[in-house]
Amino acid sequence: MREEPEMNLIPMIDVLLVILIFLMVTTTYAKFSELQINLPQASAEEAVAQASQISVSVDASEHYAINNTPIAFIDAGKLAQELTRVAGEQKDPTVIIVADAKAPHQAVIHIMEAARLAGLGRITFSTSRK
Repeated sequence: MREEPEMNLIPMIDVLLVILIFLMVTTTYAKFSELQINLPQASAEEAVAQASQISVSVDASEHYAINNTPIAFIDAGKLAQELTRVAGEQKDPTVIIVADAKAPHQAVIHIMEAARLAGLGRITFSTSRK
């Protein structure tokens, strides 16, 4: 009668535990170094004369106005022509988007697209404090 060979798992478990202990001891737990940044200092003097600005407003019912003058919105191209006309000889004016909180997102995108088509790259948004 022949006995079937048995596989003894205890030596394999011993080896795995030794490897696990070795890995835990030799692993380095390095802290990520933080960036040491020295920020420039600024004085609280009054701002110099503001750059030229163009205010573009849109209300909740999608009525547009440039510098508080109502305009009829047809498409972004026509709005870009109007922005160019209002900008006139101003050098790189800032477009301030004053959008109602309930204005559609698409209305703001129309204004941004019109500013891009008019070549006006400086865009900012107006907000109010609570």
